Amino acid sequence: MRILVIGHTCRARAVIKTALEVDHHDVVTVENGLLGLRAFDESDFDAAIIDVFMLEMDGMTLIKELRRRAPRLPIVVISGGIYGETALDILTTASGLTGVAYLQKPFRPDQLIAALEKAVHGAG
Repeated sequence: MRILVIGHTCRARAVIKTALEVDHHDVVTVENGLLGLRAFDESDFDAAIIDVFMLEMDGMTLIKELRRRAPRLPIVVISGGIYGETALDILTTASGLTGVAYLQKPFRPDQLIAALEKAVHGAG
């Protein structure tokens, strides 16, 4: 699979990229939602992994934009939590976001792969 990874920290992107490449995926990483949308518009991707808390464009806005472009795109939302909120908290309160898997930092590579598989199979 070709996967777009969008997150604001270089270290997190590198860890995710390595785990996905070990699992034989083609990975493109970018550091914010605006660059993520540009990459998505310029190339084909089978899934996206998105950090929910970013500065230029928050993850929820990005998910809605990606879903507008590709309604069935498998998406994994990751979060380290800020102000006590987690990706699951955000997704639970967001309307119209089905088929999105979530993953809380810190996570192991096998948990990342499992979340990706969950997103691909339509679980939320």
